Amino acid sequence: MAADLVTTVSTKGQVILPKAIRDHLQWDAGTRLVVEQTPDGVLLKPMTTPFAPTRPEDVFGRLACQGRSKSIEQMNAGIAAEAKRRHARGRY
Repeated sequence: MAADLVTTVSTKGQVILPKAIRDHLQWDAGTRLVVEQTPDGVLLKPMTTPFAPTRPEDVFGRLACQGRSKSIEQMNAGIAAEAKRRHARGRY
């Protein structure tokens, strides 16, 4: 094993990853990693989120709408009706 790929666990349990590896994987300071124990040791993977964070102004007006707007009460009633329908079919 190359000397530049060896690291040490500190008394606080911290490990410094070699710069060459961090650069290659584009893991900057603050990158959140998932730690998995494997039969061969430990696997580090970047934590992923299903969607990038968005702001209302990023998506406002993106969905096409046809017909008249629904009131909050109409939307809540529609959601409740669909939940009941799915529950009756054993989906929830």
